[in-house]
Amino acid sequence: MVFKDAVWMNEELDMLSDAADKFFAAELVPNLEKYIQQKHVDPGLWLKAGEFGLLAASIPEEYGGMGGDFRHEAVIFGALGRSGDLGFGLYVHNIAIHYILAFATREQKQLWLPRLATGELIAGICMTEPGTGSDLQAVRTSAIRDGDEYVINGSKTFISNGQIGNFFVVVTKTDVAQGSRGISLFGVETDGLEGFQRGNNLDKLGMKAQDTSELFFEDVRAPAASLMGDVEGKGFGQLMNELPWERLIVAILSVGVSDFAMQETIRYVNERKAFGQPLMHFQNTRFKLAEAKTKLEINRAFIEKCIGKKLQNTLTAAEASMAKFSATEMQNEITDECLQLHGGYGYMMEYPIAKLFADGRAQKIYAGTNEIMKELISRSLSE
Repeated sequence: MVFKDAVWMNEELDMLSDAADKFFAAELVPNLEKYIQQKHVDPGLWLKAGEFGLLAASIPEEYGGMGGDFRHEAVIFGALGRSGDLGFGLYVHNIAIHYILAFATREQKQLWLPRLATGELIAGICMTEPGTGSDLQAVRTSAIRDGDEYVINGSKTFISNGQIGNFFVVVTKTDVAQGSRGISLFGVETDGLEGFQRGNNLDKLGMKAQDTSELFFEDVRAPAASLMGDVEGKGFGQLMNELPWERLIVAILSVGVSDFAMQETIRYVNERKAFGQPLMHFQNTRFKLAEAKTKLEINRAFIEKCIGKKLQNTLTAAEASMAKFSATEMQNEITDECLQLHGGYGYMMEYPIAKLFADGRAQKIYAGTNEIMKELISRSLSE
């Protein structure tokens, strides 16, 4: 259990954490090799996760959810990290849900949330474009009003859940002359949508079970009612408002993955022998693991604090950036050291530590690169 000693944990959350651990162990881990080979998880996994309640932890009950809060999301994502896999694009789905919870009209919530809760709709977020990454003000995808519809044109890349997703929060420009004030978000269902095309399922360094794709919108006609919140020009503020949630989720995943890396490595160094004794008996092994454990517990404590502040609506953007930056750096450092302790076997993909090492590199890039995190943190120093 990733956050068993947190002050905000209780018996209900303990039970949810245990149940999530068992779900991922039974439904995700045994199928990982299959998912890696086909470069996406099965849609049926989403339906099972929805039936189990993992897609709807903090969706209000009136929209088909569990009615929980960020604590429920934290223990689920901690369990996902501890499964040793980041290929199940659950966190992207979760972020899309929270754009809807925060900004959609009641009618939009009624239309989308129940199906997102069950896994009938699999969500992605279309921010990044071929020429635009962290600079969201520079997006070129346009949405032009035409009667009761918007005509969307543009291309997106690096979109998680891009091959099997059928609901996307699309970042557009509804007024190209207004810069950030011209950005709007749309909720777009893509099943049978004319003009919508999926590009390549991109071949990545890690996260092989995650479908990461190019998406193309060519004269796509979306109902006017798909404009998030039914008001143009609010998209940039909506994005900025929800990014702390996304960054804290990434930090939680990092803690879970690091827990798993430590667990696997401690088991390995106790079993593997060199010069007639277990690797754990060598001082270097013990010291490296001591350093890793210290980093992990310091980050865990800060993230537990950030979760508490999120529950009180006092978490700042700078604090979320600190959590994401520090935890993802820690994750990469720990998996690197743990791989080294595995020796040559650590470089073999049949060992979980090699997969963790490759998967973890993206954590320092998505949800805003760690360089952007430093910039955001530094700006807060003069406030």
